[in-house]
Amino acid sequence: MASNLDTLVTVFGGSGFLGRNVVRALCRRDYRVRVAVRRPELAGYLQPSGKIGQVHTVQANVRYPASIEAALRDSHVVINLVGILAEGGAQSFDAVQAKGAETIAKAAAAAGAQLIHVSAIGADAESPSRYARAKAAGEAAVMAAVPSATIFRPSVMFGPEDQFTNRFAALARMLPVLPLIGADTKMQPVYVGDVATAIADAVDGKAKAGANYELGGPEVLTMREIIEAILEIADRKPMLMPLPFGLARFKANFLQFAPGALKLTPDQVTLLARDNVVSDAAKAAGLTLEGLGITPDSLEAIAPQYLWRFRAAGQFQRKSA
Repeated sequence: MASNLDTLVTVFGGSGFLGRNVVRALCRRDYRVRVAVRRPELAGYLQPSGKIGQVHTVQANVRYPASIEAALRDSHVVINLVGILAEGGAQSFDAVQAKGAETIAKAAAAAGAQLIHVSAIGADAESPSRYARAKAAGEAAVMAAVPSATIFRPSVMFGPEDQFTNRFAALARMLPVLPLIGADTKMQPVYVGDVATAIADAVDGKAKAGANYELGGPEVLTMREIIEAILEIADRKPMLMPLPFGLARFKANFLQFAPGALKLTPDQVTLLARDNVVSDAAKAAGLTLEGLGITPDSLEAIAPQYLWRFRAAGQFQRKSA
């Protein structure tokens, strides 16, 4: 009987937030995992995710086709998780999320490997957001090169080390007033562990080939409701100040150069103007977490496990009545 150890899975972008969770999920299922990243010497923390020798890191850059071809040599399954939230230097949305996705897909096709591609809810060739247009271009390139590819479109992801809930909790710790952009925009926050499970299920062969899955959590929440939930968990009470999109875009022209949690780009403001939820069509077709047999975890169930560190007195602080 064949073992999963006979299957080599190459994960592009495996050192990122989602990538770390995907690597762990694959290791738990005994797959051999090759992690292709730009700086493999900085990804040593992935080694304990599996048994000795189960995880191996190699150098690859989606802007250089030869490095992609070398990284996925002899692979049975290829997973593309590469993506950026903000552009910088040569790392543009088009270079990474459109042309990079095309390069990986063509290399996977040439190698005869199964391809799993992670995009995002909101990917749209007609979107005013460059991020969303690049994601849509990447999806189109993937399906053109590998029609049997499985595409996953998660909503905004949360979990330990995310750049979403942790970011707002950090800002609430620093600022007495928290700007609120897109207060009424609807989102469907999804736990990163559930997304990783869905990807691992696809490697197992449980997902439909050539299908586009939309992954969301159990609740549709407005941006205001999400921020209020984060503040409740972190036991922080800054004033929430709704910010009109026009003013937010103006401020983002300057904040795009800010460090850490203060960074905000005009394109991110544009994204916040549109709802980010699972479509009715995906639900009807069963192309969701539930369609894969996964019961998604809620923000309320998971976030307290790691956002307690933002409380003034730590994990054991008692909430006031």
